[in-house]
Amino acid sequence: MQTELLKCATDVDADECLAGITTLINDRLAPHVLDIDIKGEYPAKFLHELGAIGGFGALVAPQFGGTGRGLKNAIQIIEAISRVCISTGFLAWAQNACAWYLQNSGNALIRNSVLPRIANGTALGGTGQSNAMKSCAEIEDNRLQAVRVGGGYRINGVLPWVSNIGTDHYFHVGVEIAQEPGLMIALLHGDHPGLTLSRNAHFIALEGTRTFACQFRDVFVSDDAVVAHPREFGNFRARTKSVFILMQTGMALGLTDACVNMMKRSNKTHGHVNRFLDDQVEDIEAALLEARTTCYRLADKITATPHGNHEHDTLTARLLGSELSLKAAHSAMLHLGAKGYLINNAAQRRLREAYFIAIVTPAIKHLRKELHDMDHGCGVCSA
Repeated sequence: MQTELLKCATDVDADECLAGITTLINDRLAPHVLDIDIKGEYPAKFLHELGAIGGFGALVAPQFGGTGRGLKNAIQIIEAISRVCISTGFLAWAQNACAWYLQNSGNALIRNSVLPRIANGTALGGTGQSNAMKSCAEIEDNRLQAVRVGGGYRINGVLPWVSNIGTDHYFHVGVEIAQEPGLMIALLHGDHPGLTLSRNAHFIALEGTRTFACQFRDVFVSDDAVVAHPREFGNFRARTKSVFILMQTGMALGLTDACVNMMKRSNKTHGHVNRFLDDQVEDIEAALLEARTTCYRLADKITATPHGNHEHDTLTARLLGSELSLKAAHSAMLHLGAKGYLINNAAQRRLREAYFIAIVTPAIKHLRKELHDMDHGCGVCSA
């Protein structure tokens, strides 16, 4: 079983990777941002091209098609994308999160057959773990129930929203098994028999993320498609949770950076009046630099000591990212003023995206609950 976080490649290799990805973002993503936001365009071509140059391989060992550059590199890639488009940054996170779960699976068949395709972007995939994470934090009941049957599990239930999926995508889910502690983590393909994908909602942001409701009607998942059995869940969760969550901070760093740049541009002509606003650009920028330093150091620490308990530090960093995103986007909107209301202006889009960062699992209230429970010795899902 692959239980260790990957060792980073040299800084030179990582810098070259980021430079190539920045070029790809500028050439192939930036021209489509308005269509992604307003028309709900799904950036499939960009995602495939990103995977081909190592954009999804940081957390995957080279023997499984990854780059092995480590968690900080994954965060930096998500951050670079999110400076331009949170929808696509979120998709990059979802793809990396899919790869990370498969990398940590004890199922050799999954690691050898599916993981390399996720790592190089040949196949795209997401994660349906929002409900599972909230059920572990005792926020809501698990929506997927299964029973053990010969050769696998039979699943029923509905997940309301899962992103970066489709009939040709993969995604994994956490399922409650009757009379067994822990959860079963299953890998599904979008055209799996008994699985129905429905687009039953439209959003004010993140409309281009291929988000579907997933209905499971007696879906049979064989043991060959099990990422982790319930008996393995406690150790699996301990290995995967901090990386899964800290990667999301890349979205917050990228969005805040973009807001700082907007504020600086506005101040060139309106600094004389913007100076009366509560949050000034130098304050937001200083907070960004501190948050980035904290995030990168924690990422390196997790990579260096993968078996350590980093959960409290990770939740704290993720919470800081949410709060900073809201403050930065709010301030950028006030700096831009009436211009920010234009449909093609980034300020109003960044404000909508900041709310997403604060609401997507784990949301601000979820993070604060888990930190409260840890600080007061309350139990959460562990088995």
